[in-house]
Amino acid sequence: MLSKDQRQKRIQDIIARESVSTQADLVARLRADGVHVTQATVSRDINELRLVRLPIGKGRHRYALAQVAGHGNVEEELARLFQNFVHDVDRGENVLVIRTADGHATGVALLLDRLRRDDIVGTIAGEDTIFVVARTIAEGEELMEELNALMIG
Repeated sequence: MLSKDQRQKRIQDIIARESVSTQADLVARLRADGVHVTQATVSRDINELRLVRLPIGKGRHRYALAQVAGHGNVEEELARLFQNFVHDVDRGENVLVIRTADGHATGVALLLDRLRRDDIVGTIAGEDTIFVVARTIAEGEELMEELNALMIG
């Protein structure tokens, strides 16, 4: 039986050389390699590895490692993701709620984290929802305006 690190390394190897579009596909691919896992385990691995789903055309997607180099690239990629996959940004006091297309919350949250902004305390991502905690109510208001502007482009 593989350790968690070994299993996650195997997942990275698989998605680097094959087009894997769903968790079920990844579970099947791992099982074909003799790694017996549940979909729940793969789901946790995807979140921990911060895998993103990239569009490959005709409404199809594939998992990939988030490739982020410099700060400028983070902002450009975040803007692209907001325009393509974010449906709504709402706020209650200093907590923002971002709604995304299914499977894209983790990738968007990763890029928000990579901004390393002082006004963002942290993020929590699920399948299609992100909680962003702003430091203050005023910073939450400003952040919501910025994020709404990203959706428009």
